[in-house]
Amino acid sequence: MTVRHTRRAFLSAATMMAAALAATACGSPQDTASGGGDSAAPVKVGLVYSQSGPLASYGKQYIEGFKAGLDHATKGTGKVGDRKIEVTEVDDAGDPAKAVSAAKDLIGKGTKIIAGSTASGVALQVAPIAAQNKVLFISGPAATDAITGANKYTFRSGRQSYQDVVTAKSFIGDPSGKKVVVFAQDGAFGDANEAAVKAVIGGAGASVSSVRAPASATEFTPFASQIKAAKPDLLFVAWAGTTAPAMWQTLDQQGVLASTTVVTGLDIRASWPTFGAAGSKISFLSHYFDGASDTEAAKAAKAKIPGGTLDLFHPDGFAAAQMVVRAAQEGGDDVDKMIKALEGWTFDGVKGPMSIRAADHALLQPMYQAKLSGSGTEFTAAAQKSLTGDETAPPVTQMKG
Repeated sequence: MTVRHTRRAFLSAATMMAAALAATACGSPQDTASGGGDSAAPVKVGLVYSQSGPLASYGKQYIEGFKAGLDHATKGTGKVGDRKIEVTEVDDAGDPAKAVSAAKDLIGKGTKIIAGSTASGVALQVAPIAAQNKVLFISGPAATDAITGANKYTFRSGRQSYQDVVTAKSFIGDPSGKKVVVFAQDGAFGDANEAAVKAVIGGAGASVSSVRAPASATEFTPFASQIKAAKPDLLFVAWAGTTAPAMWQTLDQQGVLASTTVVTGLDIRASWPTFGAAGSKISFLSHYFDGASDTEAAKAAKAKIPGGTLDLFHPDGFAAAQMVVRAAQEGGDDVDKMIKALEGWTFDGVKGPMSIRAADHALLQPMYQAKLSGSGTEFTAAAQKSLTGDETAPPVTQMKG
């Protein structure tokens, strides 16, 4: 893997972080919602996500997590008070136009809560629709930083790109005076990753340069030589596509992995064989993998997820369901009350303590340093260090609407 396109499109951030967290106790979902509304009418929730398309595997994990989270948050009833939570799923195939159309259709049918957005491009188009129609929007795996602070109606149930890059920074401790090299393909994906590393790690005092390869490249020895010559303290690799196995093999054979700390993002379990023999020599920043946490929510999710193995985006769906139940429980059909109920709310998710920052709706959460052991299809992941939500908190963003 590496840090994937779409969901990992980085937006630079260079301001200092500041957060004021307010913990709010969560009552039982069996209590009658306090926000008013027809006590017999269902709570309509629309899930617009990738059931098909390039991110379908992410969408599958999201919906499995959501169903497990809904069961957990409602104690198996699927209800808030006497109101059934009625979920309508729509496939956007990763297409923003389809997502916008679906969201508008659901809103027209009286849906007050929209969730999903596997792809960043989709989330950025649905967020304004939520604000225009004054409905709650809870973005899912979409990682773009621009969702945070998009408008008062928009929240997120997953991590954002800044949290990934800060986790990468943690591998070298104090970045002051350190040399960091970004190895990426030419194009927008590489540009965004390089910009993010320069903003976050370079902004903390490191010297950041890059080695870029054409997207069509199949021979990587010259690039490996450039990297070794630079003698970085940290090599940040951002790669996507079918050439990844050859790229990792070359970095390994040319001694790059043995000469410096090499960091990249840990994708879904199905992608792990991509690393080949290099897998155990790479340091990974990780949003989540099975075994990264042992929380009650994680145990509940494992009990409901088909196969009993958690993966990268199961926590995003689980947290989304927890947020939906919280919003409906406290807000009823009043969207403003739903927003107030979520702002500043601290809850126990699959990953551990989760906190919704009131100022911009960033979701503060643990992130992980991880290592792989074994090889190929037999890789297993283990957490080397868990970073707290405070340690990975993005800078506060001014709410745009």
